[in-house]
Amino acid sequence: MKNLYYFMMLNIMNLLVLLIILLIGIAFLTLLERKILGYVQMRKGPNKVGVLGFIQPFSDAIKLLTKELFYIYKSNYNLFYMCPMFLFSLMLIMWLLFPYNTNIYFLNYSILLMFIFMTLGSYMLIIMSWSSNSIYSMMGAIRSVSQMLSYEVSFILIIFVLMFMSESYTLTDFVKYQVNLWFLLVFYPLFLIYFISIIVELNRSPMDLIEGESELVSGFNVEYFSSGFTLIFLGEYGMIIFFSYVSVILFTSLISGTDISVMILTIIFSLLIIFMRGLLPRLRYDELMYLCWKVILPLILVYIIMIVGLKFMIFYIKY
Repeated sequence: MKNLYYFMMLNIMNLLVLLIILLIGIAFLTLLERKILGYVQMRKGPNKVGVLGFIQPFSDAIKLLTKELFYIYKSNYNLFYMCPMFLFSLMLIMWLLFPYNTNIYFLNYSILLMFIFMTLGSYMLIIMSWSSNSIYSMMGAIRSVSQMLSYEVSFILIIFVLMFMSESYTLTDFVKYQVNLWFLLVFYPLFLIYFISIIVELNRSPMDLIEGESELVSGFNVEYFSSGFTLIFLGEYGMIIFFSYVSVILFTSLISGTDISVMILTIIFSLLIIFMRGLLPRLRYDELMYLCWKVILPLILVYIIMIVGLKFMIFYIKY
């Protein structure tokens, strides 16, 4: 019992340290994005607050959190203010799925739990849009129903191919299976489709049609301000880091927390997601749906048929 108590305390300390590192990482990811987009557009980006704009994220946080909170006319008050907290909490819960060295629990179905939490995040966007009592927010909700849920189909099928190869539902076995050969090398075309799917899942440009500033004035979060907007912002950028880390686990065998290569690959994936915003124009909505149902989905189904066929052929040849 004494050892169990020490393990529990170690696990709690690990989660607290992870939370602090994650929040600091989100703050500086926003600075990194603004710097990169600034240089992409031939300008400097934030460079006034502190040395080279180093303190800019903290000044932004203070500015947002000290803004006044007030009642939105005819909005569903309780849901309106609770949904950003639930969205932020979902992002933090997702980080519990990873196999850390200090964990006292082991999740056999971590991939399935990840799908559940991703779907719940979609519902949070819908409820936020409905409770705002705004036409722009409702348009964002209607788009989120078709966009996010459509691309979740292709995302789940991509992970199904990898699950079929590793024959497991847990992230740990994914890494063990790739010790000799990475999925990133074997399934490189599948990885490109996966990358497009996570950009849509994260509502990032050029697939940010749920937010669509040019036509929806920020979409589902148009009525949010102060701490509510801050929580939505933290949830969105936390998911960027989360999916970057998931990509490292799903397509490589690098998982050791002390291995610097994990951190480097996570940063590279995050940079790729940021660069998409500065390099590509926004798609039309019909083109986005066409890409999902007419291009990505048939390619993934072909991959599934091919992998299932190869696995059965190898099984019959071997036995």
